[in-house]
Amino acid sequence: MRYLTEAFIVGALKRGRPVEQFLGPVGTPVRRGVSYVEVRPTKTSYEVYVRTVEDIGHERFFDLVEFPPFDADEDEEEFGRLAATAEDPSTALTAAEEATGAVRGRWVNEGMVQDEYGDFVRAGRPADQSPDGQPWPSRGARG
Repeated sequence: MRYLTEAFIVGALKRGRPVEQFLGPVGTPVRRGVSYVEVRPTKTSYEVYVRTVEDIGHERFFDLVEFPPFDADEDEEEFGRLAATAEDPSTALTAAEEATGAVRGRWVNEGMVQDEYGDFVRAGRPADQSPDGQPWPSRGARG
């Protein structure tokens, strides 16, 4: 099973392992991008990073961390834009969901967001819903 239950999400974060969620397409058909969110544990808190990258992948290239930033002019850290910090995993997840429109039932382990992107590419890059028929997170929350 790809998606983590809340207990597994919290457990991973407490063990120092990030969790991620693919948020879907951004941009226009002429200038395509994709976005994803990561909750990353640090020594003293949990950080929420949003990363928006150019959609340059194809059937055999899904490594989102290798994709260039969507907006090169934006002053973005190496790991994306810091959207929130929290003192505990549950608060961090809530902050990530509020900041990006992410949903609790779609978090994956670190690195699995590549598989989510791969499904998106193989499905023809659907703009209105994910390959499994779920709506993309609210664009208003990601803005």
